[in-house]
Amino acid sequence: MAALIVGEERYVFETQWYDQQAELNRYYRITFFPGDSTIEMYDNKNQRVFLKRCPYQGVATIEDFYIGAVVCVYSRQLKIIDYGDVATRKRFEVDRQRTFAMIKPDAYRNIGKIIDAIYANGFRISKLKMSKFNADSSNDFYGEHKGKPFFPTLQSFITSDVVVGMELVADNAIDKWRQFIGPTNTQKAKQDAPGSIRALFGTDGTQNAVHGSDSCISMKRETGYWFGGDAKARAMKTTAQLNNCTLCIIKPHIVQAGQAGQIIDMILGEGFEISAMEMFYLTKATIEEFYDVYKTVFPEYIPQIDHFISGPSIVLEVRQQNVVKTFRDMVGPSDPEIAKYLRPHTIRAKFGQDRVRNAVHCTDLPEDGTIECEYFFNILQQYQ
Repeated sequence: MAALIVGEERYVFETQWYDQQAELNRYYRITFFPGDSTIEMYDNKNQRVFLKRCPYQGVATIEDFYIGAVVCVYSRQLKIIDYGDVATRKRFEVDRQRTFAMIKPDAYRNIGKIIDAIYANGFRISKLKMSKFNADSSNDFYGEHKGKPFFPTLQSFITSDVVVGMELVADNAIDKWRQFIGPTNTQKAKQDAPGSIRALFGTDGTQNAVHGSDSCISMKRETGYWFGGDAKARAMKTTAQLNNCTLCIIKPHIVQAGQAGQIIDMILGEGFEISAMEMFYLTKATIEEFYDVYKTVFPEYIPQIDHFISGPSIVLEVRQQNVVKTFRDMVGPSDPEIAKYLRPHTIRAKFGQDRVRNAVHCTDLPEDGTIECEYFFNILQQYQ
């Protein structure tokens, strides 16, 4: 165990872990020492050290810690719910800020490119969900604009197709995102900020590709509406069709490396429809249930489970004719080394590392496409 050095930099967070066997929440105080990437855990209920200070590869950088983040410590997925001391609060409350971002209907074909740009510019995506506005939900979300002359045009546009809502985390995230997306009017963006998201992907003042919260108050309202548990948030339902579909899970190592946008862009570029998309923090029990059929036939079963619970995954419902086979062809062989040799243009050849970190999961059998999509976009939705 590393000794505590006087004046050493450290940050303290309150966390919550749901114990499925006991069916109750347990609370731990976790201390992170960025100097050597070590952690220590304290059991709040029993008032004793739960884990002595030690290195842990799964928690490597300070960017892993912010309110709402999930860190995995020895198979326990700990959700950060508060700061553990005044010094940590002062350091993180402004610097590690959250904002709400949304990709609008006109930018559907560019979802992957926009997500890739988000990662490339230092943002972390902590939550993500594709949904679709209707008249009621658009009235609620854009309530401040009701009665204005442009509102009917805005409402017609925003309800025309799917949108992707995201919670982004970065230093000074609200201002940073607003600056990155550029002026509201696309033509002004092209003149004043030609490298901005709206300049690159927008059309006019309404069809301007993306939305961003303009204040901390707006961020809390919009994030709560999209991802919260109240009745209004539940109006933002999954867009899964659950027919003629296959499942794609972008694995944690890809999400953590900031490469998810590149894979999404590759899928859309090949003419597949992404009809539903959501970020999941999969628990051990959930992924074991999903992968139960592979338990006795997949040699890497245990490391596969461990990898899935190590960080967030992005789950997609993908549609096309004969989609299970055609998508599997695009994904490539399970072993990336074989994929690089036989199918060098496939997803696993380009992004895979080994048989566990092979970029994505995809459905094997045609009859399982809808079943696997049902699991994530129907069954698990009931427990969100």
